[in-house]
Amino acid sequence: MDLSIVIVPYKCKDKLRVTLDAVYASVVNFEYEVIIVDNDSQDGSVEMVEQEYLSKSDIASRTTLIKNSNEGFAKGNNRGLKISKGQYKLLLNPDTKVAPETLQVMMDFMKSRPDVGIATCKLVKGDGTLDAACKRSLPDPWNAFMRVTGLSFLLPKSKLVAGYNLSHASPDDEMQIGACVGAFMFVSPECFKKIGLLDERFFMYGEDLDWCKSASDAGFKVWYYPKTTTVHYKGSSSKKNSKKALYEFHHTMWQYYQKHLVKQYPFFLNWLVYVGIWLRYVLQLTKNAFRQEAYVSK
Repeated sequence: MDLSIVIVPYKCKDKLRVTLDAVYASVVNFEYEVIIVDNDSQDGSVEMVEQEYLSKSDIASRTTLIKNSNEGFAKGNNRGLKISKGQYKLLLNPDTKVAPETLQVMMDFMKSRPDVGIATCKLVKGDGTLDAACKRSLPDPWNAFMRVTGLSFLLPKSKLVAGYNLSHASPDDEMQIGACVGAFMFVSPECFKKIGLLDERFFMYGEDLDWCKSASDAGFKVWYYPKTTTVHYKGSSSKKNSKKALYEFHHTMWQYYQKHLVKQYPFFLNWLVYVGIWLRYVLQLTKNAFRQEAYVSK
């Protein structure tokens, strides 16, 4: 088996159908399997997969459906990764739509670049604009401050201010990046052997940043390869429970900081980061109370 595609849906039946239709319509010259780990959607997703996909012998032979409790994104993906048979692994969100050539283009790229441990393609949102999270720097106090205060959005072409989302770089140029988003993460066998499974302490955010950091620490490059495009209908799951998602988003910020950065900086800066994270949480919670459509992050 060449590739294992792990998809963890949660309450997004209609978008999951779009995702699966696109995957099974992919034009490839290699063998792949699809592992669907349903995180207790209770919206008919499991029944839809069983009736529309597992009833077809050609699809059923390369598809595994796991009915899971909602243990979070990282643990759900790990359940799939643990039983995966493919040399290469692809974490794919259940609100994405790959182009017919995407899987082949990314496989060809990964095989040509053994120095790359994790790669992603260009991700665009449903309205056609770039999903800025598909090419990022790893967080540090400076670029995180620029982002959470909104200054990076005011000066998107500044390397100094907008370093987190690398918005000063053309989205059409391939490049080494610090991290990509968990919606599309293509992982090499060598990298997976070294970094292992996702850190399950991250419930629904931050596991992608943490995995990319582990890959970099293990000597692999993380790469943005925009020669093919995937649509990311962003935020489908988090909107189902925006209060919990908002809490997890900010909790993850502090988790990541504690794991990777707290020992590098003095106490007073760590204290400022902690206070800043939770002040932002309270501010966003208050703003969402007055919005027609709550959101977690831009």
